[in-house]
Amino acid sequence: MAKQNVAEQFVDILARAGVKRLYGVVGDSLNPVVDAVRRHPGVDWIHVRHEETAAFAAGAEAQITGRLAACAGSCGPGNLHLINGLYDAHRSMAPVLALASHIPSSEIGLGYFQETHPDHLFRECSHYCELVSNPKQMPRLLHTAIQNAVGRSGVSVVSLPGDIADRPAPEKAVETALVTTRPAVRPGDAEIDALVEMIDAAGKVTLFCGSGTAGAHAEVMEFAGKIKSPVGHALRGKEWIQYDNPYDVGMSGLLGYGAAYEATHECDLLILLGTDFPYSAFLPDDVKIAQVDVRPEHLGRRSKLDLAVWGDVRETLRCLIPRVRAKEDRRFLDRMLKKHAEALEGVVKAYTRKVEKHVPIHPEYVASVLDELADDDAVFTVDTGMCNVWAARYLTPNGRRRVIGSFSHGSMANALPMAIGAQFTDRGRQVVSMSGDGGFSMLMGDFLTLVQYDLPVKVVLFNNSSLGMVELEMLVAGLPSYGTSNKNPDFAAVARACGAHGVRVEKPKQLAGALKDAFRHKGPALVDVVTDPHALSIPPKISADMVTGFALSASKIVLDGGVGRMLQMARSNLRNMPRP
Repeated sequence: MAKQNVAEQFVDILARAGVKRLYGVVGDSLNPVVDAVRRHPGVDWIHVRHEETAAFAAGAEAQITGRLAACAGSCGPGNLHLINGLYDAHRSMAPVLALASHIPSSEIGLGYFQETHPDHLFRECSHYCELVSNPKQMPRLLHTAIQNAVGRSGVSVVSLPGDIADRPAPEKAVETALVTTRPAVRPGDAEIDALVEMIDAAGKVTLFCGSGTAGAHAEVMEFAGKIKSPVGHALRGKEWIQYDNPYDVGMSGLLGYGAAYEATHECDLLILLGTDFPYSAFLPDDVKIAQVDVRPEHLGRRSKLDLAVWGDVRETLRCLIPRVRAKEDRRFLDRMLKKHAEALEGVVKAYTRKVEKHVPIHPEYVASVLDELADDDAVFTVDTGMCNVWAARYLTPNGRRRVIGSFSHGSMANALPMAIGAQFTDRGRQVVSMSGDGGFSMLMGDFLTLVQYDLPVKVVLFNNSSLGMVELEMLVAGLPSYGTSNKNPDFAAVARACGAHGVRVEKPKQLAGALKDAFRHKGPALVDVVTDPHALSIPPKISADMVTGFALSASKIVLDGGVGRMLQMARSNLRNMPRP
């Protein structure tokens, strides 16, 4: 039996850790690893057209499956292209292992062709980033990288020179047991006691939920019902907490809607559950705040806390539910539910009247029809910008759908690459990329990846020929828009030229049929929808001193966006309120 080289050992360890595929672009320093993948029965090489796509795809796969995913880049420029997607994966807490191959080990530090220092470059977007300088290091170093990525929910980077990858692997390398799942974390008794006391003492409690409530829907609902609490959410909490929620008061933040802002400001006690909500200007500074998070570094970094609780949301609530006193007074909850419904009533009408005749097409209408026609277990990947607004306000979660975007890092061009990673996890599941024309054209080359692998991703392109969110930023800052217009091709024709299904939609009456045809198509498809470039949106609450990501001004009036089927849910919650 031939002796195993370091690259083969590397791929074997990845396979034992559950990695199914390695996204990347081949290159000379990667050749030994790519060849090892070619001969390994359990790992596939996914050839993308840009390494940034590789990192986004791996991050999306990790978010969908909850398991370790991997990507790779060749030395120098190759692995540098990974960095933006790795930043996104790291900030999204997605367990990703990145292989940054390196120049020949004997040339490191001598200004060699394509020389960079990946073991330094990737430190800021990873929990662990190290260089393999000797074959004997590799097994333990890779094990450590995997443990960091999985155990700390983020990125690890291994830099491996091509010549070392090709050397013989060390004899009798120790096969250490690998961590593949995270443990549950229960808070200490003192913190539970203190939180119970705060809840019992408060007349009005509001819960504000983030992505840390994943897997805790039942516990949040039981807890909210017992203490008669409104439940608001951040964007990353939407898919986990909004569905089947009779206490829902909407979303706060720049893309927010409903009464979440009022509920967080008019309570006696605000409990932040599993959220690292970045916009502190939308959080109150005159109510008591307790925060529960499994990541201790998140506690108190957005607002002043009266109590910090280190633990899983689900485990924490399981401790709290039997101990807190049930509240009988639900006047605060009912008032917030009523405000929520009234807030939605005011804005939903803007894009429900005569939309079938409006040209260019309202993007809100596109998102609304897409929400109705998409599968109940669809995965939506969402471009940063105005697509974030339409997804936040129109996509209806149900506990089975997933909505993934660059919600913490805010990168353009993420939707198509993320759709690639999501679709590879399950070819039979509907995956929809909600792409803006700016984001799509930035990494448009990887539409060819869909064709090459016959991935049935459906790209719904919101084509307003502009960088719409940037125009909004300029508008509210009192500046004329400049440098934001795009001269676009017929993207449907481009899709057809690539060998995919492509259709262009310019009239509202064409939309539903075009989407149905695309969804029925067996392979990749693109629906190029020409949308109104003047459709803009503002947050639910604005004050002159709110400067959170971009300047907001109460004197600047832009268009309120609708909120789709959320109004129906709010009305249903009102109908379910007990009557005296």
